Amino acid sequence: MPLHGLICYDAGMKPNRLIVTAFVSFLCLVPWAEKSGAQDSKFTGAVAFVAQVSATSGQPDPVRELSFFLLRKSMADIRDEAAQSAGMADMDSFVDGLKVSPELKSWMKKHHTVELAGTAFTKQLTPEDIMDVPEFLSAYKTQNGSALGAGVPEPKYKKSEQQTNPEKFKRQHDQYIEAVRRYIQANPDSIDGLDADLAEINPSQQWAALKFVQEQRLEHLTIELAINKYLAAKTTSDLYGRGEFAHMAAGDYWVTNLDTPALAGDLRVRWDLPVTVHPGETAQVELSNLNAIETPEWASR
Repeated sequence: MPLHGLICYDAGMKPNRLIVTAFVSFLCLVPWAEKSGAQDSKFTGAVAFVAQVSATSGQPDPVRELSFFLLRKSMADIRDEAAQSAGMADMDSFVDGLKVSPELKSWMKKHHTVELAGTAFTKQLTPEDIMDVPEFLSAYKTQNGSALGAGVPEPKYKKSEQQTNPEKFKRQHDQYIEAVRRYIQANPDSIDGLDADLAEINPSQQWAALKFVQEQRLEHLTIELAINKYLAAKTTSDLYGRGEFAHMAAGDYWVTNLDTPALAGDLRVRWDLPVTVHPGETAQVELSNLNAIETPEWASR
């Protein structure tokens, strides 16, 4: 239809200039909008994914109606960034705060453990460890009792002589320590059960509780940082486990389900999968048990 056929006239049969101007402007904008959409598709891409998980020895099932996120940084790196600002206490700092002997603190730091119970602990003890750490030596004497008395001569030194005759005290003390050391070397099984007398000073449960709280706090900070600083897009998988992040700028991203794991039997599955978006292309991603990451220990409790 010719343009003049669309022009409205007022009562005096004069063209309404306002309507004409608006209509002409609309005609000019239509081709611009079509051109803009075409240009946008050339400079952006998309990520299409399908998520399936399977329980142990089971068949893959779609991950239905679960939120997925596209991040500009990996969750692993975001977690490291969060840890730097979280003020996490390390094991050495924890050990420094314990009310135990300096020798026991040094032993814990050297062996990178605060566990003072179990076969794994007693098996790593050497005669030197027992003789050098007061708590170990006291527990060893208590544990072996009369058997140790029968195999090792009674100490000849007296505590009072440490001040009145330090040379004599040191000589007799060293002789007794050497006798105990030889006894331990000749009877390695005598170390078994030593941990029973260390139960009151064993800090392993205290450290585990502190670590659990710290991991929860770190996880919270990580999720908060991911959402507030690095989130590029969000979507929800459909009933077939499929989803898409559309109109994404070209670049490197990571697909994740953050702190909500996909469940499959006894498994709790998460992803932190890298993907690259190219202009005008759709990256295809398959999420499964094979490319999942380990769920944090605290989240499974």
